[in-house]
Amino acid sequence: MIERLLLKNHLSFEACELEFQNGLIVFTGPSGAGKSVLMQGMLSVFGYGEAQADVIEATITQKLGLEAFGFEEESPNVFKFLKAKSARYFINAQSVSKKALSDISRTFLNSLGVKDSSEFDTKRLIELLDGVCASHEATHLQNVAHFQMLFQEYVTLKNELESVEAEEKKIEDLKEFARFEIAKIDEVSPKVGEDEELLSFKKSLSKKEKIEQAMQKASEIFALESSVYEALHLMEADAAFFDACINELRLIFEKQSDTLEALEEIDVENLLDRIEKISQLKKRYGSIEGALEHRTKRQEELARYENIAFEKSRLEKALAKYESDVTALAQVLSQKRRLHVSALQEHLNAYLSQLYMPPLSVNMQEGTLSEYGCDVVQIALGKVDLKKISSGEYNRLRLAFLAVQNTFLLSGGGVLILDEIDANLSGKESMSVANVLKQLCTRYQIFAISHQPQLSSRADQHFLVAKQGSTSSVRELQGEERMEELARMVSGEHVTDEAKQFAKTLLESAKS
Repeated sequence: MIERLLLKNHLSFEACELEFQNGLIVFTGPSGAGKSVLMQGMLSVFGYGEAQADVIEATITQKLGLEAFGFEEESPNVFKFLKAKSARYFINAQSVSKKALSDISRTFLNSLGVKDSSEFDTKRLIELLDGVCASHEATHLQNVAHFQMLFQEYVTLKNELESVEAEEKKIEDLKEFARFEIAKIDEVSPKVGEDEELLSFKKSLSKKEKIEQAMQKASEIFALESSVYEALHLMEADAAFFDACINELRLIFEKQSDTLEALEEIDVENLLDRIEKISQLKKRYGSIEGALEHRTKRQEELARYENIAFEKSRLEKALAKYESDVTALAQVLSQKRRLHVSALQEHLNAYLSQLYMPPLSVNMQEGTLSEYGCDVVQIALGKVDLKKISSGEYNRLRLAFLAVQNTFLLSGGGVLILDEIDANLSGKESMSVANVLKQLCTRYQIFAISHQPQLSSRADQHFLVAKQGSTSSVRELQGEERMEELARMVSGEHVTDEAKQFAKTLLESAKS
């Protein structure tokens, strides 16, 4: 759960620090006071929407499995937003991107704000139906997991076969191109390190004549060698140093002479031609090693092209086997789902009845094979298009689904944030929403902006958002303060005794 929230310089809020408990937490206050602004600030520290504050910090007490995302888990886990020169997000003092932050937050936080028709798509409806099936058939979810594993392998094989068939259509072109590239590399037949050796020869050739002239002139020193020894002898000086130097010089000259002789035998035109060819290979493949690796790759592809008929036959047999197994298991899942689709409909309609909503129908029909089986599940509210129902009806429909999920899916719960959940509802409808939310509190910590005293009276914590001038503030209400706020919600700015009595009755009813 969210245990603590800190905001600094968040739009109309200069500073606020709130501590929360488990259960249903309600925010009320006059229109324009900043309730939605406060909720947006809370959501933004978890990567939902844009953060507008200088500092936002939230403390989460539950374990979040952060290690799976590459972050260290702590107790509690601290989420933080800072805006200095740039906006930065942190989890337990570890910097995190907004994208990664929102991915993590979705594992424990759900916000019901804008309409999202995907909430009632086949995928989610089948997951919920499978949860109902599992409550009657112990092995159902194991069969679902096994089917999904088989289906992924089936899809992989199908993609491989399609790729082979596409290659088969242009196989001759591919084979010709592979042979062409191999031949172009073989024509040069480069050796690793050859480019450096050839460039060294080229450099030596460019200096050959100058080296020969310099060596011829310098070789005169060897004619004076005996004169040097004689002079050193007369001076009774040690000639060892001269002996070492002259021998080293002679060795260098002899080695260079051999090199020059080798250069005489080199065909300069062929040398330059080979340097050019190797340079072209390097330009295309990056290096001699890259060219040789590409040649090996093309040889492997050519071998595969030659064996593509065998590969296609193997894939076709394997795919036929998987398709048979996947189809058979999909039919098993479909039979179980058809047995219990009416139970899902009954559970949803039981909650919709509590929420004063008309019953819906859950329709199941056969569809194309997918990762969810061969079923398509849809819901219908009579002839009403779900995209056209009011926001109040839509939110109550969402609550019914959340309540059924809470019953049948092994959800860890988490945090649920509701904006305008009871807007435009009657008192009776608002109380029905409050009752369902209280049931959901067994799994969720729920934050809700409320416009009705019925929902607010059922809150485990009640916060009042107020605004003075351009500055908003928020504080927790207790005892008489709660009764006064509920009475204001009933009668408006001028609170009547009747409104106070009604508020008192609501609070007493919530305790019973």
